[in-house]
Amino acid sequence: MTLQEALAQLKALAEPGRAEQMAAYHKQTRTVLGVPNPATNDLTKALRQTLNTEERAGLARALWESDIFEARIAAAKLLTQARIKDDQAIWALLQTWVPEFDSWAIADHACSAIAKRLQADPERLDTVEAWSRSDHMWTRRAALVATLPWAKMNNLKPADQDRRERILGWAAAYVPDRNWFIQKAIGWWLRDLSKHDAARTRAFLNAHGAEMKGFARKEAAKYLKHA
Repeated sequence: MTLQEALAQLKALAEPGRAEQMAAYHKQTRTVLGVPNPATNDLTKALRQTLNTEERAGLARALWESDIFEARIAAAKLLTQARIKDDQAIWALLQTWVPEFDSWAIADHACSAIAKRLQADPERLDTVEAWSRSDHMWTRRAALVATLPWAKMNNLKPADQDRRERILGWAAAYVPDRNWFIQKAIGWWLRDLSKHDAARTRAFLNAHGAEMKGFARKEAAKYLKHA
C-alpha cells in the first residue's frame, strides 16, 4: 500500500467538524484530519493482517514523515504487535521517532509500540535508560511510558524484578522535575504498579511523595487502600 492510498483511507474516515475540536484539544499545529481513534485502530488492524513486516515498516515510516496527526498515530499502531520476527529494523525505526515527540497522544501510541519491542528484548532497556537523561522532555517521559509493562507484571522473575527497580530509579530521579507531563508519568507508573505491588508503591511514596506535585502523588495513590 502506498502512502497516498493509506492517507486516502484515513481521510475517508474523518468526521465533519471533528478536526477543529481535535486540533484544539491536542494543541496541534500540524494537520489534523478529524478521524476518531477507534476508526484509526480498525484501519491499522486490517493493514497489519494484510502487510508483511517490511511493508508495514515502510508504510509506517511514510505515514510518520507525512506529519499528519492521525497518520503518525496510525504509523505507531501499525507497529504495535507483540511478536515480530526479526524486529531489529522496527526497533531502529521506533527509536528515530522518539526525539520528534511533541504531543502526548502521538507519543503514547508510539510508546505502546516501543513497549512491545522492549518486552521482546529487555536488553533494550539500556537504550531507554539513556532517554531518562535526555534534555528533551518527551524523550525522558517516554522512558517511563514505554516501560509501563514492568509496572503491571505479577509474580515477577528475578530479572524482571531487577528491571522494575531500575525503572523506579529513573522515576525517583524525575521527582525534582516540575514539568507537568513528567510528574504525570511518575504518577501513572506508580498508579499501575499499585495494582500489582502496593507495598512497593507505598515505599516509593514514603521516600519521594513529599517532593512530588500533589496531583501526581494523588494519582499514584489512587488505588491504594488506606487504613
